[in-house]
Amino acid sequence: MRALSLAKLTISIFIVCVAAFVAGFIDAVVGGGGLVQTPVLFMSFPNYSVATLLGTTKLPSFFGTSVSFFQYAKRVAIQWKLVVWIAAVAFVAAMLGSYAVSFISNNTFKPVILVTLVIVAIYTYSKKNFGQHEEKELPFSKALIRGIISGLLIGFYDGFIGPGTGSFLVLMFIGLLGHDFMHASAHAKMVNLATNSASIIYFAATGNIVFELAIPMAACNMAGGFVGTRFALLKGNQFIRIFFLGVVCATILRFGYDVFFK
Repeated sequence: MRALSLAKLTISIFIVCVAAFVAGFIDAVVGGGGLVQTPVLFMSFPNYSVATLLGTTKLPSFFGTSVSFFQYAKRVAIQWKLVVWIAAVAFVAAMLGSYAVSFISNNTFKPVILVTLVIVAIYTYSKKNFGQHEEKELPFSKALIRGIISGLLIGFYDGFIGPGTGSFLVLMFIGLLGHDFMHASAHAKMVNLATNSASIIYFAATGNIVFELAIPMAACNMAGGFVGTRFALLKGNQFIRIFFLGVVCATILRFGYDVFFK
């Protein structure tokens, strides 16, 4: 019986590690890997609390995103002065979002997010040149204001709900700051590192990270992030645009299920 339990545990760990690799690949391109990683972890280890499973996903996401960001930084010019400010406010907002989960049900906001995602998908599909090249550079002060406001909202969202954060960050850098998909993906990774850091600090402080699961998942997520970044850099903006649309549509299905059936 004990051997059987060990076998089941080994299989479950293998499954979540495969999911972590796939999530790392998706996150490296456009974000949204949580759509794969989180549900698989919940199904594989249903005896853990929601907070513990959510906290456990943040560690592999952080390390996978780190690998992706450093790969992008070698090939893409990073606007450090702008992105550091956005990342800082997103960090604080994510911490507040994680704290707010204890008081407010995130189900209240899911219909609003669902409508927003549908609009994003339609707009991205209909505007073929969306994110294909960088627009005229905004004055720094204007870009900073837009970035900080967006960072506050998206950072809070990541701490509060989570799935699709990377996609929202990419959309923000393209739609509001005029970046192409390649630069938007690179900058989104740095901001996402900040929001993941905030969540890790919060969940670790409350004892809600299972390191026995998080560490092997982190290794696989890093491997997926490395492969995904190489693909994105090789294929360019058009590939990332198509991938972005796919991830947004998957997110719509996820939230649609939560809103109408769950």
